[in-house]
Amino acid sequence: MIEKFVEKYAKLIATVPEDIEVKRNDVNEGFSEITIIANRVDAGKLIGKEGKMIGAIKTLISGCKAKDGISYKVNVQIRED
Repeated sequence: MIEKFVEKYAKLIATVPEDIEVKRNDVNEGFSEITIIANRVDAGKLIGKEGKMIGAIKTLISGCKAKDGISYKVNVQIRED
């Protein structure tokens, strides 16, 4: 559910939305990593000036912890194509 939200949100921000891919890695019972894979230009947009955009995404996702009890870490990775 969370990864679908992040994917839709990232595609709204991206210049090339078809390059956006989101992966979820469940590290343990209470912690998951979400990785947004994007091209170089969109990775910069997703991180934002001084990290403000990725900070906003993390803030939105942190609200989900109250619902499902899982902490999330969000990373942006540049597509290596």
